Amino acid sequence: MASERPAFQEPGWFTRNVFNRVVAALTRLGLSVAGSRVLRVRGRTSGAWRETPVNLLTLEGTRYLVAPRGETQWVRNLRAAGEGELRVGRRREAFRAIELPEGPEKTRVLRAYLKRWAWEVGAFFEGVGADADDQALARESARHPVLRIDGAA
Repeated sequence: MASERPAFQEPGWFTRNVFNRVVAALTRLGLSVAGSRVLRVRGRTSGAWRETPVNLLTLEGTRYLVAPRGETQWVRNLRAAGEGELRVGRRREAFRAIELPEGPEKTRVLRAYLKRWAWEVGAFFEGVGADADDQALARESARHPVLRIDGAA
């Protein structure tokens, strides 16, 4: 049952030490991998900049970050800071983040996110895919924070 799953699904050794590092390195070089960006956000306790690769979704002209693994450190930091920076190569873009509440917009964003990246993140959605009905996606949405990215911070 979905409610029995942890709020955060920790990455395995390969993802943490190989996949994320390769994607982040390529993105820092200016090669976006399937829409990747390097997210920079200040730590909520230390104030130090933290970096992680993320998938930036653009849907009908609005941009979103989805946390497929749930309540990650980057989500917690972004909630606290309210702003961050997205990077591809030398391009840096400061932004403000607004977390979406549960509802139709969040469900629509998750559907689009799964259409684009199910091959990478589908395992974190417990069999709920882009073709699922709205009720199934809405139930799953509580486990996956979605943040709208607004212009310069």
